[in-house]
Amino acid sequence: MNNTYLSYYKLLLVVHLDPICVCAKMPTFRARLALVLLVVFVAARKSDGQLEQWCVADEQTPDDELQVALDWVCGKGGANCSQIQVNQPCYLPNTVRSHASYAFNYYFQRYKNKGGSCYFKGAALITGLDPSHSSCRYEFIP
Repeated sequence: MNNTYLSYYKLLLVVHLDPICVCAKMPTFRARLALVLLVVFVAARKSDGQLEQWCVADEQTPDDELQVALDWVCGKGGANCSQIQVNQPCYLPNTVRSHASYAFNYYFQRYKNKGGSCYFKGAALITGLDPSHSSCRYEFIP
């Protein structure tokens, strides 16, 4: 049994679940707990045990607030926003949310070890899932 499946099986035992029929037998709370634990303990870990984290725009933040944060991060914040310009790999989808996510992550990766954060006045959040898509690659810097 490889490590991923072994970890998943151990996770099911910890939250008292039957690995054969997880969805039919557990309450919603246990299902959510299992999913969160699975992501934290299996999906986001590198081989050295460090969590990989990216900074993305919060889905609940209105576009006008994202635009203010995007303007700051690409200006005074010092993020390199060239990849979200027309005909560049991260231009599409051409939305404020998508462009803000790329710029927020660029800033976060560069400054997280120097006191920078993924806050942007509440417009962003940390994810353990790589937001890269198509030819647009979101950097991760340990």
